[in-house]
Amino acid sequence: MKAVDVRAMTLDQIDDEVLKLKKEQFNLRFQRATGQLENTSRVRVIRRDVARLKTIAAQKRAGSMPEVAPKPKAEPKPKAAKPKAEKPTSDKPKSKKPQSAKSRKAGAKKTAAKKSK
Repeated sequence: MKAVDVRAMTLDQIDDEVLKLKKEQFNLRFQRATGQLENTSRVRVIRRDVARLKTIAAQKRAGSMPEVAPKPKAEPKPKAAKPKAEKPTSDKPKSKKPQSAKSRKAGAKKTAAKKSK
């Protein structure tokens, strides 16, 4: 249900619609509990419709209906090309993840073996 449709309704119609949706929500809960619910997304739609109806009803009761004005079209700003900064390069390749103690020992043994040759 769209908000525009709800705003066109009277408070009594909104209350009746909320009551109808609450009953449907109750039935859907039982269907889910017994494993008979086929359209699971309907539970979410009903919950949001109830919230939408209650929100608009509260706004009408308070007398503070928000006026929806069309947004003026803004002209797109041209984007200026920014020079990219160069990343500093280092001699050592950075390791992706920290080494474990076991792999550090194995690496040290290989390095020592290369130096002794």
